[in-house]
Amino acid sequence: MFSKQIIIGSRGSDLALWQANFVKDKLAQAGYDCVIKIIKTQGDKIQHLSFDKMEGKGFFTKELEDALLNESIDLAVHSHKDLPTISPENLCIAAVSEREDPADILLINKNALDTRQAWNLKKNACVGTSSIRRKTQLFAFRNDLQLQDLRGNVPTRIQKLREGKYDAIMLAAAGVARLQFNLDEFHVEKLDPRQFVPAPAQGVLALQIRESDKALADVLKVIHEPEVAQKIDIERKVLNLFDGGCQLPLGVYCEKGFNVEDIPVYRVWVSKANPTDKAPIFSYYEKETAEHLAEDIVSHIHSVQPCRVFISRILFPGQLLHSSLSSQGFEVNGVSLISFKVIPIKSLPESDWIFFSSKHAVDNFFKQNPALTNQKIGAIGKSTADAIRKFGKRAEFIGQSTDTKIIGRQFASRAGNGKVLFPIAKGSMRSVQNQFVKKDQVIDLPVYETIEHNDIALPQADILIFTSPSNVNAFFKNHLVTAQQKVIAMGGATEAELRKHGIRKCTLPNSFDDIGILQAVYKIATH
Repeated sequence: MFSKQIIIGSRGSDLALWQANFVKDKLAQAGYDCVIKIIKTQGDKIQHLSFDKMEGKGFFTKELEDALLNESIDLAVHSHKDLPTISPENLCIAAVSEREDPADILLINKNALDTRQAWNLKKNACVGTSSIRRKTQLFAFRNDLQLQDLRGNVPTRIQKLREGKYDAIMLAAAGVARLQFNLDEFHVEKLDPRQFVPAPAQGVLALQIRESDKALADVLKVIHEPEVAQKIDIERKVLNLFDGGCQLPLGVYCEKGFNVEDIPVYRVWVSKANPTDKAPIFSYYEKETAEHLAEDIVSHIHSVQPCRVFISRILFPGQLLHSSLSSQGFEVNGVSLISFKVIPIKSLPESDWIFFSSKHAVDNFFKQNPALTNQKIGAIGKSTADAIRKFGKRAEFIGQSTDTKIIGRQFASRAGNGKVLFPIAKGSMRSVQNQFVKKDQVIDLPVYETIEHNDIALPQADILIFTSPSNVNAFFKNHLVTAQQKVIAMGGATEAELRKHGIRKCTLPNSFDDIGILQAVYKIATH
């Protein structure tokens, strides 16, 4: 039994003290006596510089580590994301906590809301953050935003937002949850960590001790979470191999899940930029074992080679796909090989749901100003949901797969016995509708017709991205895919159409949106 009083070192902010008291209470429940000692760090003292302008690494941790080494404390409690990846000699991480929500959040003043924009944040909004990781991702998603440095503890940052110095600020969801702030006066937009990638180990506490304190290490086993440690070890190993600290524009997030064969895998999302880049590389990886996974990720990112990319849709500067690829030196061009003819809506059938399987269906439906009542709305994916938002509506169901059959089954289950209206293209393949057992639930409403164009001059490209079966057909009327070109297909229907034209090898994105396309491009654009 460890009988000595345990001195816990902590920074003095509300969040740091919450974390220290969390550990103290856990140890007290196990019968151990603890006391908290407050220590001020360089990061607390210097408030006028953004993180990327502060020299060195560990500016929220060094003084705590010094206190461990001179034995004025026994245990230091850190936000794991603040720690350098290599502990000082004679110190070690003896335990890690359970993981709080790893996501980043946007806290938005309600007068800056615009439901037609991504994240419900108005155009040209002023956003406060001093994290270069967040800045590069914000630029990639929304290059209209005005990014301003923001320092101080969490209550100080929120007060600056309240005073109107910013339209929105970025915070870690974990800190807000732990401090239990009442945020009713703001709009809270939580960002998916699989898209807006958090810092390695975000949401996890690290318990650091002297290596020689074996008895204390045994005590801390009551707090340690081995599965969390396994996942964040991968995240922090990637950080270590890039030789980075808090100021490196790197996001890494790891989950354990299942692949398409239902085999357990590690799933890792990465956002990586250089300090001079405006927008990052977005990558996704799967592997059945953690062994060498971090090394494989870093090796792959180092091997990314800028090239020429063509996508079969109109592409505008400032969009995520363009921002990320052009920032990394890619030449990217977008040309649609199809156009659309509106089919007028004569009457709107009654339904409980309206389901959209493409952005084109959204545009050609809502631009006719149909008289909606209180129907719920479903979308095949995030990009389609974003298109719906531009018309002031929100999707209550958003598909999370690139397999339309899976999405169809999931949506059919969600819709229950309700009637579903499907605004579609004339001659649609009806992949989602075919998953409904009760066929009388489904109401098809053609709202546009696709017209293929085969006389469009196309730019030279090393990677071809096909966004629909119609674009595939239009392309092959006058063009061929060479052996040197690599192909990306947006979904199973587009892949099937490519196979009809002899293309046996193509890459499918992990999701039906620009992030999925970027991950696919960076996967195959290598030396």
